[in-house]
Amino acid sequence: MTALTEPTTARTARVAPDAVTLEPVDPAHDAAAVHAWLTHPASAFWHMGHLSPAEVRDYLAEVADHPDQDGWLGRVDGAPAFYAETYDPARVLLADVHDAVPGDVGMHLLVAPPPDDPADRRPGLTDAVMAAVVRFCLAPEGRGGARVVVEPDVRNRAIAAKNAAAGFRVLREVELVDDDGPGDHTKRAALSVCTRDAFAASPLGALAGLGDDAGPGLAPHLRPDLAEHAHRHLAAKALAELAHERLFRPEPERCERAFGPHLGPNEGQTSAHNTAARGYVLALDGVTYRFAARTFALEHWVVDPASITRFARSGDGDVELPVDVLELVAELQPLLRIPDDLVATYLEELSSTLAAACAKRERELSGASPQVPELLSDLVPGSIDDTDDDRRRADAFQATEAAMTEGHPGFVANNGRIGFSLDDYRAYAPERGERLRLVWLAARREHAHLALGEGLTEQELYGGELSGAERVAFAGRLAARGLDPADYLYLPVHPWQWQHRVPITFAADVARGDLVPLGPGADEYQPQQSIRTMFDRTRPERHYVKVALAIQNMGFLRGLSPAYMRATPAINDWVAGVVDGDPALRDAGFGVLRERASIGYTGDVYHRTARPSAHRKMLAALWRESPVPRTAPGERLATMASLLHRDASGRSLATALVRESGIAPEAWLRAYLDAYLYPLVHCLRAHDLAFMPHGENLVLVLRDGVVTRAFMKDIGEEVAVLGDRALPAGVERVRSVVDDDEKALAIFTDVFDGVLRHLAGILAVDGVLGEDRFWAVVADVIDRHGAEHPDLAPRGGRGVDLRAERFAHSCLNRLQLRNTLQMVDLTDQSASLLYAGTMANPVARPEAP
Repeated sequence: MTALTEPTTARTARVAPDAVTLEPVDPAHDAAAVHAWLTHPASAFWHMGHLSPAEVRDYLAEVADHPDQDGWLGRVDGAPAFYAETYDPARVLLADVHDAVPGDVGMHLLVAPPPDDPADRRPGLTDAVMAAVVRFCLAPEGRGGARVVVEPDVRNRAIAAKNAAAGFRVLREVELVDDDGPGDHTKRAALSVCTRDAFAASPLGALAGLGDDAGPGLAPHLRPDLAEHAHRHLAAKALAELAHERLFRPEPERCERAFGPHLGPNEGQTSAHNTAARGYVLALDGVTYRFAARTFALEHWVVDPASITRFARSGDGDVELPVDVLELVAELQPLLRIPDDLVATYLEELSSTLAAACAKRERELSGASPQVPELLSDLVPGSIDDTDDDRRRADAFQATEAAMTEGHPGFVANNGRIGFSLDDYRAYAPERGERLRLVWLAARREHAHLALGEGLTEQELYGGELSGAERVAFAGRLAARGLDPADYLYLPVHPWQWQHRVPITFAADVARGDLVPLGPGADEYQPQQSIRTMFDRTRPERHYVKVALAIQNMGFLRGLSPAYMRATPAINDWVAGVVDGDPALRDAGFGVLRERASIGYTGDVYHRTARPSAHRKMLAALWRESPVPRTAPGERLATMASLLHRDASGRSLATALVRESGIAPEAWLRAYLDAYLYPLVHCLRAHDLAFMPHGENLVLVLRDGVVTRAFMKDIGEEVAVLGDRALPAGVERVRSVVDDDEKALAIFTDVFDGVLRHLAGILAVDGVLGEDRFWAVVADVIDRHGAEHPDLAPRGGRGVDLRAERFAHSCLNRLQLRNTLQMVDLTDQSASLLYAGTMANPVARPEAP
C-alpha cells in the first residue's frame, strides 16, 4: 500500500529529512488532501481511488480509532506532502502470514503525486520522506520499533527500489486480503523487514543522519538495546547456573513482586517443589541483585531476565545500576575464585559470548534466522511426496542447526571463540549458517598417519570425499612442483586454520614441502554447533568432516590430536559393533555415526619437543558418517540441542513439537526417552559404555513431530568404558574403571542434570507438562529397562542404581572457572571432576511406608 514517485528534474536544492515532520492525522481536516492523493493514478496500488471524500474521512477516522493502527499526516517544510500508517502486524493485516516478533511495526506510505509542471517538483522528496518515515518507525521518540514490516504489491517496482535503498530485506512473497477498510483487495505482496542496523547501513539511513553508526567494517549488532537483552539473558543464566552449582545461595524476598510472562502459573503443575514464581535477593559486597525466579527439581532455576535489578548500596540510599553480566562475574569473583591469572581469559570468553548473543538476537529480529513456526514447518512437513529426498531432509536439518542460539545450556561462557575476528565470526559461526570450502593440504606420508575404519581403503576414502577433478588437480599441483603425489596424503583444514596457523605456525613445514597447500575443495560445508564439525551441503550423503580449529572456546583450545586420531576409527568400529550387535539397542533404533577415517600430521618441530602442547593438536581431521542416508521420506533430522531452544519471542521448539504432534505430552516425552534415555541406560548397564550425550552430540530422527530414534556422534574423543571387560587392541585408551556410583553419574550428570532438567523446566514453565509428571515418565522408562533386563537391574547394593535417593552433584562451570584454558584432562576425565555435595534424585524410589 505504498505509492512513490520520483522527480524528473532538479532546479532546487534536494529536500533534507529534517524538513519532514509527522503528526497524527485529523480526519475532518485532512481528508480532502488525502482524497486528492488517493484518486491520482500514481496511487493506484492503494486501490482506493474510487472513494468519495466522505468515505476517505470515514476511513481515516477508523484508522485513528483503531487500537492497533495509527494514521499520520506528513509535512515537508510545513506543507502537507504525504500520509503514513503504522500498525501492529501481529494483529492487523499480517496476523496469519507473518511471524511477528516483539518490536515489529508495520508501515504504509502514500506520497503526494508530483506537480504537473516539472519546474515545481522538488528533487529528493521521496528519499527524504522515506528516510524520515522509517526513522520515525524505529526511533524511541517515534514508534520505537525494533524493525519495520512492509508488504508492497510485487508489481510496484518503484517502491521495491525505495525499500531496498532503505535497507528492507524481502522475506518471501505472500497472498494478502486487505478487508479492514473500504479499500479492500487481494494482492501478492513482497513481505519485507528492515531492522535498525539495516536502515543505518543503507543509503537512506545515511541520508537520515545514521550513516556514521553503520558500515561494513563496523559491528552494527553491538548497540544498546541488543546488548541490554544479551546482558540480561546471560545474567539470568549466570544467576541460575551458578546458584545451581551452589556457588552462592539467593535468599527469598519477603514481599511479592510482579514477574515476567514466562514465569506465571502453569496448568498441570502439581510438583511439591517450589515452582511458584517468587522474588529472590543476592547481596554481594556493596551490590544487591533482586530477581524473579522459579525453582524445580535438581535445584534448577528459571530466572526471568526482565526482572533482574542491580543496586549499589550506599549511605545515601540505593542507586540502581545497569545489569551487566561482566560486572556480575567481577562482583562474584570472591565466591567464584577464578585464578587471578585466568580471570581476564574467562571474562574475554564471556564477552565473546555476549557479542554472539547480540548478533544472534539481531539476526532473529531481522528475519535472517528462522523462528519456531518456520522450524516447525521444516520438522513437521504438511505432506510427503516424491520430492521428499535427501536434499530436502538435509536442508531442514541444517536450517534447524543454524537456528540454535544457546549452545551448551549449563555453561555461562559457552561461545568464547577467542581468535575469531568479526569477519571470521560472520563467516564461520554456526548460527550464521554460512557455507565454506575446506582448504586441502598434501602432507608428506612419512610424517602423517591415515587411520581407516574396517573395510575402508585409502582409495575408497579419497574417491568418496574428493571428485575425480579434484584428485587430478591436486596431483597436478604436486607434480608441477616436482613432487610425487604417491608420497603424500590429503589433509583437509578449516579456512581459518589455513589463514591463521598453517602458513605461520607451520611456515617451515610448508617451505620444505612437507605440507603443500593445494587450494580449496569443491564441496561447500556448513559449520555445526560443535564448531569444528562441517556438514557437506553439496553432497549431504557424504561424511561430516571434523577439523582442528585453534581457537579458545569453552575451556579448551579446539584442536584435534593426531595421537588420538590414530585409534579413532578402531574405537568407532568397536563401539558400532557393540551397538549394532545388541538386540535391545536395535529395537530402540539407536545408532552411532561412525568416524570412519582420521589423519594427523606430526612432522613439525612441536612434536619433537619434550613437553606436550596445544601446538601438537593443530593439524588433524576425521571423517564421520552422515545421518542423511539413514533417513526415509517423512522423517526429519534435528540436533537434540533444539529441544532446549527458545526463539526471539520466547517460543520453545520442544513445546511446539509436543503440541503439533497431536499426542499427549506424556506420550511425546516417552517416545523421546525411549529413543534417548533407554539406550543410554542399556549401554551403561549391559556394556559399561558411557557417551557424552549432551544436545550437540545427539541427532534425533522425528516423524510428525515425534522423536522415533537417535544417532550418537563424537565417539572417538568422548566415549568411555567404565569397567574391566575385555577390549580389542587399540581400544584400551577408552577404559576408565570406576565404581557403580560413579558409573551412574554417566546418566545422572550428563542426562538428568545436563539435559532433562532443562527440558523439564521448559515444559513446566510453558504449561505443557508438570515436572512431577515429567520425572514420573523418566522413572517409568528406567523401570521398564529393569523389567525387560532383570539380569542387568541393580540388586543387593550392586549395579548401576538410577533410582537411588541421591547422587553426587558434578559441576561444569566450576571446572571452567578453575581452569579456563583446559577444563579437564582428557586422559583422566574422572579425576578432573568437581563436586558440590549431593543432589536429591527426582526419580528416587518412594520411601517404604
